[in-house]
Amino acid sequence: MRELQIRPLIARRGTEHGSGLGKHRYVVEQTFALLRAFRRLRIRWEVRADVHEAFLSLACALICRRRLISLR
Repeated sequence: MRELQIRPLIARRGTEHGSGLGKHRYVVEQTFALLRAFRRLRIRWEVRADVHEAFLSLACALICRRRLISLR
């Protein structure tokens, strides 16, 4: 970031700043909160990473499906 001369600034909630960075500050936190609704992802029971990744993909697909249905 510093090589590209971008200062690491996070905007306060509800305010804008000139660089445009941090415009959607809570997107990642909101995604983590949605994924925590799936107990199997919140507490990782699987030993194998590929099984965990499959459940993660399934959870993301279900979240997207719910969002698309709510747009109707």
